[in-house]
Amino acid sequence: MKAMILAAGRGERMRPLTDTTPKPLLTVGDKYLILWAIIRMRQAGITDLVVNISHLAGKIEAALGDGSAHGVHIRYSFEREALETAGGIAWALPLLDDQPFIVVNSDVYSDFDFSALCERANVLSATRPAHLVLVDNPAHHPLGDFALHEGVVSHGGQDEHDAARLTFSGIGVYHPALFADVARGTKARLATQLAGPIAEGRVTGEHFRGEWNDVGTPQRLAELDARLRAGKASR
Repeated sequence: MKAMILAAGRGERMRPLTDTTPKPLLTVGDKYLILWAIIRMRQAGITDLVVNISHLAGKIEAALGDGSAHGVHIRYSFEREALETAGGIAWALPLLDDQPFIVVNSDVYSDFDFSALCERANVLSATRPAHLVLVDNPAHHPLGDFALHEGVVSHGGQDEHDAARLTFSGIGVYHPALFADVARGTKARLATQLAGPIAEGRVTGEHFRGEWNDVGTPQRLAELDARLRAGKASR
């Protein structure tokens, strides 16, 4: 099974750190952010990886190379201008072939077991094109994104304070058909591609309750780094 790590964004909320260092190469607990995701993939037996790059792309390639030093094989999908999540995935589809694949944000730190998604991928199809990993709502995102009922993802009730709503973790597995109508080289948001299938009850999901961090600001980066170095976060 193949996986894609999203690493093309500029990381505006991380400035000025990301003015000279691409966000995936910021360090927490003595490793690059993106390297934690690579390690989790390798531990799950997933070694065929695609990494999309744009901002300071050469630095990411220089740091990771072909992945062999980390026990994986990396191919790069270069975007002249970052194409957002769905646009970036659509651009990389020729490297991902025609089978379901895992996607994870490079700025997510988690002890999620990616091997669990390999089984989920087996039941995906053009009509059931996605499986999302959802987590409890963090303090910086209290209203969540989606609801989850008996393994099916929905937009939840009309009330945004619906207690059933959870936050999308940035981890999912997708069938290529989900991106079939995204013209290669155009910007497109993942939420837009998911909206129809979710409304029709065709997206499954799971609630992950383990270690998960959205490392989206310098403060959250510093907090996670301190927790890792103190042995208070799962490695």
